[in-house]
Amino acid sequence: HQRLGAALEQLLGEPPIAAQSMFYWKPPGARGQALHQDNFYLKVHPGTCLAAWVAIDPADRENGGLNVVPGSHDMDLFCPEEADPEVSFTREFVPVPSGLVPVSPNLAAGDVLFFGGNLIHGSEPNRTSDRFRRSFICHYLGESARELSRWYRPIYRFDGTEVSVDDATGGGPCGDVVVAGPH
Repeated sequence: HQRLGAALEQLLGEPPIAAQSMFYWKPPGARGQALHQDNFYLKVHPGTCLAAWVAIDPADRENGGLNVVPGSHDMDLFCPEEADPEVSFTREFVPVPSGLVPVSPNLAAGDVLFFGGNLIHGSEPNRTSDRFRRSFICHYLGESARELSRWYRPIYRFDGTEVSVDDATGGGPCGDVVVAGPH
């Protein structure tokens, strides 16, 4: 985990704080996750969060690999719309901004894609009949962050010491949107 910590510190410009880890189990036929921005949920302030998305299986468009919208990482948070429950297991959906085009990177097992909390990303359903698309995702914030959504506790430095930050209040640019749990 020292190499990961060093990479995160280089990307964040400061020591990382671990906020969340998730394992996504995506069997053949499973729904995707609508396009979204992570910091809508984590509400890191100041700054944003950083994701480390690790492919456990090879990931491509057919098995519901990650879609990312290049250029959206430099934009503010967008207020989401309601996602189609037939294709997404999540409720929120962020449309692709005008002039931007989603891409689907092909990732080998073990590849890690790092991206900031404002990047619009998600995945399509797994359209295969015989391939899983499992992934392990962790979210981090820089040590200068002072606020984080209350759903992301406890948080830790890489040396294992617990860190305390204030609960983020309000819904940010989207008003008092209540997200009743982590994404």
